[in-house]
Amino acid sequence: MDFRYELVMPNEGLPFRLFIFEGREGNYKVTKHWHQSVELFLVLKGAIGFYINSRYFPLGEQEFIIVNSNEIHSIDSPDPNETIVLQIPAEAFADYQQNAPYISFGRGKEPARRSLAKLMQEMYKTYEEKEYGYLFKVKGLFYQLLYLLVTEFKEEKLDEESIRQKRQLDRLSQVTAYMEAHYQEDIRLEEVAGRFGFSPTYLSRMFQKYAHVNYRTYLLDLRVQYAVREMANSDRDMGDIAMDHGFPDGRSFAKAFKKRYGCLPSVYRKNLQLSQE
Repeated sequence: MDFRYELVMPNEGLPFRLFIFEGREGNYKVTKHWHQSVELFLVLKGAIGFYINSRYFPLGEQEFIIVNSNEIHSIDSPDPNETIVLQIPAEAFADYQQNAPYISFGRGKEPARRSLAKLMQEMYKTYEEKEYGYLFKVKGLFYQLLYLLVTEFKEEKLDEESIRQKRQLDRLSQVTAYMEAHYQEDIRLEEVAGRFGFSPTYLSRMFQKYAHVNYRTYLLDLRVQYAVREMANSDRDMGDIAMDHGFPDGRSFAKAFKKRYGCLPSVYRKNLQLSQE
């Protein structure tokens, strides 16, 4: 659904963001995107398909995955599921980077994985119940989880190519943030490249090499993403929604939508409405 740099906003009163994955009803996709936060997905019920840098990871019940800062990832959620998502700002690990520009976490051993999954579940339960003093408890659990990450999951050294990719994605993040703010307009590659001091060829290569998509595909994905959000929560005419989100007409939106979702927008909306009854 989206391919972009994602700005992660913490929950109120907490130094992280904790929530249930929005694709819990199934028939949901999140296409390639990245962010500077470290992200953990823990499946409680059902299953989801996860991709990191195009490598596929099927996640079943009580399985989780760690997404490192500036790792390109996407999610396929065809069936109902219940998945906890924890997003941790990269600066939480600043004291443990050992003069490296980035920190990275690996799979970890099984006992540590069980402990981490248990902590995530307890954090979410505490946060949802919101009993007196819950913020102290959930923060305490969070710092236990951080300790577990840096002692049991931290990778000692990143290879040069990984560091190079993360640096380029930092630069690309500035571009995609601008595009997200102006996606409804007729923003061309040449204009955006010039605004950030790049040549069109160089910016095009950045998208292809580090984000594995071309500029136009990214822009269309962005427009589809926002159109789908409105379509799912509105009874407005599909053509009006399409034009409000940068498409010249309903036909061009339908074509872009079908390429990404495998069906027409009207069918998707109908199925979504039926699932909510």
